Amino acid sequence: MRRRQFLASGIALPPVALAGCAHPAVSLDMRAASADDIASEVSMTAQPDSGAYGVMAAAVENGTATRQGYDPLLDGSDTVRFNNSFYRVSETMLGTSEVTVYEVSLDFNPTEAAPEFGEIQYENLPKSDREHFDYFFADENPPADGEDSIDIEYGPVSEVSDDSVFVPDPQYDVLIHDGNRYQIDVSSHSRSQTKYQHEVTKIAPDSDILADRIREQYLFTLTDLTDAERKVVEEAIDSAYYERDEAFQSVIDRIREHEGLNVGEGYGTWLIEYESAEYITHAEWVD
Repeated sequence: MRRRQFLASGIALPPVALAGCAHPAVSLDMRAASADDIASEVSMTAQPDSGAYGVMAAAVENGTATRQGYDPLLDGSDTVRFNNSFYRVSETMLGTSEVTVYEVSLDFNPTEAAPEFGEIQYENLPKSDREHFDYFFADENPPADGEDSIDIEYGPVSEVSDDSVFVPDPQYDVLIHDGNRYQIDVSSHSRSQTKYQHEVTKIAPDSDILADRIREQYLFTLTDLTDAERKVVEEAIDSAYYERDEAFQSVIDRIREHEGLNVGEGYGTWLIEYESAEYITHAEWVD
């Protein structure tokens, strides 16, 4: 059986990388950067339809906010864009507890037996239920070859709308969409949930001001390049550079002399000026 897992937000889990896929050992990729690009590179955005948005709204109004969740709110950055302003956000774990979470399984091949509870047309579902299924039923997300079911996480009862016809007590066990019948099965399990406290400090009213501050700390200029180094840089700007040659290594060595926006073992991101233009530069190398 092949099964796909969906989160309550409606976003599919990313596929696991397959062994044997070709990937260059080294690369240099330079993309022209506006102020908004620079600001976006160092921040995450609280989208209006996300859980982060509600947390930020409460924290901005009150200076602090608490929430229950399975994972940290921040995704690799403590800078959050909220309503076009930027905030530094702290996140503190206050404790954990066990909660019961619900999952709805959608079987593409239901049995021929009459449904135990009844059947419902997709368009007749409450909005709260449709929102959980919309991503799957979108045209760009058809079932993969061999896939015969998906699991959609609804979360704990406290996060489920009162008008849901599936959680916590299913009123129907067959869903009909575009003439296709799907078997519905609701299950539950325990999961550890963490209580977080968030505090926010406004650091910039817009992306222009934040970008200026990032430039002051990180921007540097690539100058006095040899012809071979210039070729590497210009190809990196035009598309990307993947050759592990002497010129590439020389450019990488020069870049690594400067503080990066994000630098790890064998990779990094920098803000570079080249011939009066600014570039967000992603690099991978082998020492």
